Amino acid sequence: MRINKIVVGLGNPGEQYRQTRHNIGWMVLDRLADRAGWDGRGRSKDASSVVGGRFRGTDLLLVKPQTYMNESGIAVRKVLARERAPLTEMLVVVDDFSLPFGKLRFREGGGPGGHNGLRSIIGEMGSEAFSRLRVGIGAPGGRFIDHVLTTFGPEERQRLDELLDAAADAVEAWAREGTNKAANRFNSFELRPADEDRLAPAGEVDGPPGPDGIRRTKTGWRRALSRKRDDDAADEGAR
Repeated sequence: MRINKIVVGLGNPGEQYRQTRHNIGWMVLDRLADRAGWDGRGRSKDASSVVGGRFRGTDLLLVKPQTYMNESGIAVRKVLARERAPLTEMLVVVDDFSLPFGKLRFREGGGPGGHNGLRSIIGEMGSEAFSRLRVGIGAPGGRFIDHVLTTFGPEERQRLDELLDAAADAVEAWAREGTNKAANRFNSFELRPADEDRLAPAGEVDGPPGPDGIRRTKTGWRRALSRKRDDDAADEGAR
């Protein structure tokens, strides 16, 4: 099967990063895989987890590099070489803390904009001639490393599903219509305001961690990552 479109979601491997802001590119690809019925079918290949097939009239390959963020370009170069695909057929989905939480921004070409994952891809490919979809994660209140390697806050989690759906819709539009038309539709996207009545208290499902550091989710109880563990991982997983 010839893969017509390649979508790369940037993120970091490891459970400690799974729900962090830096991994929103992976979250968007997971949403697309779920829509296509490909969930759980990813294969390890070319330093990536890849899954693909025919979806709504387009051949797609979804790629999650398994290198750390700063070496994303190594995986991208291997995938494109194997698929013999030009850069113009690739979209990179990436987090962006210079955009407000929930904003989407398509761009065709351009520099890394301070993102080391994009910088790695540009360096490995020797070109900026690929499209990217930036997903806003909000501005950091302190060090950007602390910001990108933390999970979303309660108000953000309340709206995260809507954001992932919109970003997945945007990727589908890119695959069918190209970057410019997708940008015209989605660069003005706005999330609904947070509804304070829907915020769960600490200890409840989808609420923040309780005093014991345990956060309850729909799939079970999760212990919040310690600050020390985040700091130890920062050098590997940050921009």
